[in-house]
Amino acid sequence: MKNQRVARRYATALMGVAEETGTVEEAARDLEAVGATIGGSRELQRLLASPIVATVRKQKALTEIFGGRTGKLVSTFIALMTSKGREALLPEVIAAFMTLRDERAGVVAAEAVFALDPTGEQERALTGRLERSTGKTVRLRWRTDPAIRGGVVVRVGDTVLDASVRRQLERLHERLVHGDATGTQA
Repeated sequence: MKNQRVARRYATALMGVAEETGTVEEAARDLEAVGATIGGSRELQRLLASPIVATVRKQKALTEIFGGRTGKLVSTFIALMTSKGREALLPEVIAAFMTLRDERAGVVAAEAVFALDPTGEQERALTGRLERSTGKTVRLRWRTDPAIRGGVVVRVGDTVLDASVRRQLERLHERLVHGDATGTQA
């Protein structure tokens, strides 16, 4: 919880500078690339989390990796995070920055879980329904999980909408075992 607060503070500070300089989207693209690189490298994650590795060595490694791939704002920000000993929080700061960007743009992130890959029409229909119900633009990410057997499970913020076949079967099982809502036993 403490790390989330610290990450949010750093993300808010970065957002302020990005807004002042008109580079919010550039910073977001750079941060996405940094996050993907960190997420894809266990060695880099261990380096950032290691209390044994000297700050200078971490800064040098990050400069070599990201120096030519990010703009001045993100490069300077990474150097600042490292100098403050907060480099291990970079993934959390990146996530907090993306959340801030979305909040300020009126965008809400949603995740959908399908049993099978959805068609483009199914994605558009779900996105449209979510936009109408939230009143915001929806950025939909999806994945598949055959365990849900069919239907869809959607998470928007803290709200979960479970329209999966698995959940419907669980409800049916509960009604059969414990009786239905009218109080009669099966």
